[in-house]
Amino acid sequence: MKPSTALPSEVLARSDVRESIEAHDFGRLFYLVRKWAGISYNRIGEACDIKSSRIGELARGEGSIATLTKIEKIADALRIPGCMLRLAPRPWESMTRIADAHTDHAAPRRVSISDEAQGDEYVEAIRETSQRLIALDNELNGLPIADMAARSFKAVYRRLGCGGPEPRCERDIQAAAAELAEVAGWALFDAEKYEAARRFNQEALFLARMSGDRAIELLILQNMSMQSGWQGRSREEAAIARSVLDQRNLSPRVEAIFRMREARGLFTSGRTTEAMKTFDRARSLLQDGARSSDPFWAWWISADEINGHLAFVLQNSGDWRSAIPLLQENLYSQRRPRVGYQGIYSARLLASFLKEKAWLEAGELLESIIPTVSEIGSMRTLNLLRGTVAFGEGLADVPESLQDVLHGVSQAMQEDPYTL
Repeated sequence: MKPSTALPSEVLARSDVRESIEAHDFGRLFYLVRKWAGISYNRIGEACDIKSSRIGELARGEGSIATLTKIEKIADALRIPGCMLRLAPRPWESMTRIADAHTDHAAPRRVSISDEAQGDEYVEAIRETSQRLIALDNELNGLPIADMAARSFKAVYRRLGCGGPEPRCERDIQAAAAELAEVAGWALFDAEKYEAARRFNQEALFLARMSGDRAIELLILQNMSMQSGWQGRSREEAAIARSVLDQRNLSPRVEAIFRMREARGLFTSGRTTEAMKTFDRARSLLQDGARSSDPFWAWWISADEINGHLAFVLQNSGDWRSAIPLLQENLYSQRRPRVGYQGIYSARLLASFLKEKAWLEAGELLESIIPTVSEIGSMRTLNLLRGTVAFGEGLADVPESLQDVLHGVSQAMQEDPYTL
């Protein structure tokens, strides 16, 4: 049952309401919610865990809201789909509601990319496909979407090459296709199909630049830098990051993620002091919270994300002990947006515990991992966990009880995934 403060679809569809949401102007949003939905400031405040007097102040233009946890509470109280606020899809969202966040809310039907839709209708069909795939990618421990994403983009790619879109919609179709190719590139990377991921990323970048969609171009470049770093090409990772940082007009959150990429490259190349300063700079850029200038995809950029990558480079340099508190904070943080690749942090933390001979902590972590092994869809996570468990099983001084748990995880990874 929806809460009494859930916005009716006709209110959520209003241009003034959507503009206030997009700008993160919550004071104006509260004013419009009272005006168009008849929800009092008292009810809004109670649902959002904000004093009603504070709601009134915000509605008069006094102050702002920028903290992630508070924005999430507002989204949940008013039933604003996550993507409208540049958040991950909220737990209550159904697949239909997620799609509605990118449509007119008054569309008479949903159009598939396999239909012979034209113009704006086709643009919306492509964008809906991307959002459904993103939602699946963040469900549970990440559902495998690589094949679906690749096939979906290939259907659009074929039509781009053969069809003749209306001139007024050509750039919009290219931009929507760029986003879908980006989703496919990310999914293929997470499935460890690296060459395919590179091809899809290149096509996504081409389409983004053709359409002039700067926001999706930045995300594609971030993904390309990430893949380079994951495959051990640290100079390439840093070079891609610097190519973006040399440009102007980056929002703080976007600059932060590329500073983090730059820092990883610096650390791997031995410039440790410079790298640590760059990691600090990346974190400092996030202190002011979300801004209206942030691109729609920036919801997952957080201090926890930055610290997680610092932990990775510390591990790669052999400093396993320093990585532990960073990974623990990341893994158990209540602030971190939900992402499908969260299991990577569990595997990394387990490796640190084993390296530091923290047997009790390793056993407790393994016990929490066992029930979810069959649900892990990220091939990167599975292979990282598989290698870590094999390392633990090969240690001579591991207590027998921990060996049993390690063996249990190993067996769970070998089981038929379709066994109930």
